[in-house]
Amino acid sequence: APVDILRRADIDVTTVGVGGDVIRGSHNIHVTADMNIDEFEINEDISGVILPGGMPGVKNLYAEDRVKDAVSYCVSRGLYVCAICAAPSILGKMGVLMGKKATCFPGFEDELLDAKVSADKVVVDGKIITAKGAGCALDFGFAIVSQVESPLEAERVAKAMQC
Repeated sequence: APVDILRRADIDVTTVGVGGDVIRGSHNIHVTADMNIDEFEINEDISGVILPGGMPGVKNLYAEDRVKDAVSYCVSRGLYVCAICAAPSILGKMGVLMGKKATCFPGFEDELLDAKVSADKVVVDGKIITAKGAGCALDFGFAIVSQVESPLEAERVAKAMQC
């Protein structure tokens, strides 16, 4: 859902599969990535990173050094870093959320090390955007568009989608 929303807002999104080109989500939904992690290179074309949630996917993301390198690259350059569901735990373990307001899927709060944990569905703190889970995926996508483009663009896309 967030990728669909971003693409409707004409934001260029490239999906990257960790573990292959076709990724099976936690509820047995298959998603074909635009490229696999072996093809991915960190360069100046990156404007941010979005980490999807779900298990064991979040564990797979955290185990992949190139994912953590991409997050570190974005943080060090003041680019957007977004995570939903259990994925904010990756940011917590990396120290990205220190002193930041953030949210996550209930039960992962202890992994948001030194964050100001919020019960909100979506939290924006500077260039860090976090969300609770799949039920918040549309709100998460609209929050990203609102920050990257504008609140008016997020409203336009939402209206076109009948939200």
